[in-house]
Amino acid sequence: MDFLSDALSNGRRVRVLIVMDDANREALAAYADYSICAEKVIQVLEQLKPEKVLPLSIRTDNGPEFISKKLAKWCERSHIEQKFIQPGKPMQNGFNERLNRTYREDVLDAYFFDSLEQLRILSDQWMDTYNSKHPHRSMKGLTPNQKRILLEEMATKEKELTVENRTLV
Repeated sequence: MDFLSDALSNGRRVRVLIVMDDANREALAAYADYSICAEKVIQVLEQLKPEKVLPLSIRTDNGPEFISKKLAKWCERSHIEQKFIQPGKPMQNGFNERLNRTYREDVLDAYFFDSLEQLRILSDQWMDTYNSKHPHRSMKGLTPNQKRILLEEMATKEKELTVENRTLV
């Protein structure tokens, strides 16, 4: 997870919380608001639960929203390990930094936003396009959605093999 900042056409500052899955490079959230506190980060993650399985770990920088006690307690209750990059070493979260750059170029730098709602709509459209039509060389030309499906199929086959290879005593 990471944050990006920008401004609406009227000068009002906005922040965007970017959440991605490292395994398939899928953009899971691009949530925009005027300010985003730890409680809002938790709400965004909670909204992912019905659609996605929550991760075993979350990698972030050491921003106040990410080091808050509220988020730490939520992670503990959700059995999620918090992993923090070293200060001044953004490449320790390189996949997310790359996603941030793509989002900035495709959305924040490409449009002037008159409202927060306009930014949210374009962010949702961008996520859909990015996940379904943006192939990655590092994933042999697969899009994030294609990679997710492949990983899900591999996990299913692995479970089936495990069940078949059990020995009853």
